[in-house]
Amino acid sequence: MRSRTTLAVASAATFLALVVFTSTLATMPATAAALGAGPEGQAWILSSMSIGLGVALLPAGAVADDLGRRRALVLGALVLAVGSVLCAVAPSTAVLVAGRIVAGIGAAALVASSLGLIGHAFPAGTPDAPRASGIWGASLGGGIAIGPLLATGSERLAGWTAEYWIEAILAVGLAVWARLAVEESKAEHPRPVDLPGVALLAVGIALLLTGLVEARTGALRPAPVALVVGGLLVLVAWLLVERRRAAPMIDPTLFRSPRFLAMMLAALATGMGIIATTSVLLSVAERGLRASALAAAAVLLAWSVTSVVTSLLARRLPASISGRLQMAVALLVVAGGQALLLGATPESSVWRFVPGLFVAGIASGVLNAAFGREAVASVPAGRAAMGSGANNTARYVGSAIGTTVVAVIATRPGLAPGPTGLLGGFDDAVVVAGVFSLLGAIAVFACRGAGPEQASLKDGQGSARRDPGPSQAAVP
Repeated sequence: MRSRTTLAVASAATFLALVVFTSTLATMPATAAALGAGPEGQAWILSSMSIGLGVALLPAGAVADDLGRRRALVLGALVLAVGSVLCAVAPSTAVLVAGRIVAGIGAAALVASSLGLIGHAFPAGTPDAPRASGIWGASLGGGIAIGPLLATGSERLAGWTAEYWIEAILAVGLAVWARLAVEESKAEHPRPVDLPGVALLAVGIALLLTGLVEARTGALRPAPVALVVGGLLVLVAWLLVERRRAAPMIDPTLFRSPRFLAMMLAALATGMGIIATTSVLLSVAERGLRASALAAAAVLLAWSVTSVVTSLLARRLPASISGRLQMAVALLVVAGGQALLLGATPESSVWRFVPGLFVAGIASGVLNAAFGREAVASVPAGRAAMGSGANNTARYVGSAIGTTVVAVIATRPGLAPGPTGLLGGFDDAVVVAGVFSLLGAIAVFACRGAGPEQASLKDGQGSARRDPGPSQAAVP
């Protein structure tokens, strides 16, 4: 019974994080009008939460494993609530962006610690583990589905700030529920927090993502180029530092594991491909096809709700089909779904996107379930939250890269004016995003060699790390 409660809380945490992530997509016109946000301000509003997520996911996962996954989830929910309140009372675009970054940091703790809790309650290789990872994967799609609908509905009733008040209340409720109902768990031999690693990774990803956001209003300007190059240099420094530390935040040797590498590549391709595509699709549906915000959000359900269903059904796939093969084939199917999105004209109905989103949703559900399973099984025992943080970092960094590329291509100078030019630019952008999915499938398929179900990682004293059983879990 306790493990089921843990699964429910962890899935609810991930669901809420994705609701907050996607809700602003549906209310951007009203938000921009209220705050006087121009194109650059809107780009920052849309991307600010990705910065918070990208910066905090991997550190949050490592800290959750070492200091307590329930503690990290509760703290993340409270940080998310603070960020949501800041957004709700924001008098300017800058304050809203700051609130979204804070909310992203809180959401990172929710997503990373939730999969760590599930990995502890349903260890890899046990009969219930596939079902648990499928439910967690379904919570991703569920959050994506409900976020735009919640925002659209609440905006009609009480204005664009209503969604943030609702999210703050839900976050506080989640914190109380987790504190009362979930048993604490952590790695059996907690290590000291890798402060140099946390700082370098946070700075590197922050610079990289900031540069990508700035690139949306001019990719070759000195500022975005300097930020991206600076971010990459800091990330290289991070890798060098991690290789020399006795207890790194993430062991760089994990990238030599085909299973771990396949998971990371699939997550990166998912962000650069279908997530980037759907992030821009809502705006294209409203401005290019003149659909209402509610209709655009409803069309997106063809992708998100379908992914929920297939995440739950993915556990029925034969055990002989490896996670690597599932992810590779799923990315191929995603690319096929993206191809079906092409060809819209100003006279088209917004519902013409449904077949492509449906096909992509089937494959996305398989991907989400596989991510939940591989994030636990491809890392050392007791490091599931770190595995989740690594997987989701790749996904959201990929999303930031892909969304920037898609937005720049779809709105580049020289296109025909009005809806015709926007839809033509969107077609070009979807082709590029589809290539990202296709290349991801090829790269994942090339990662042959599954490796052990659970890798062995040495701590600072050279002893293998293992997650404690329920009776050994530390309770503060």
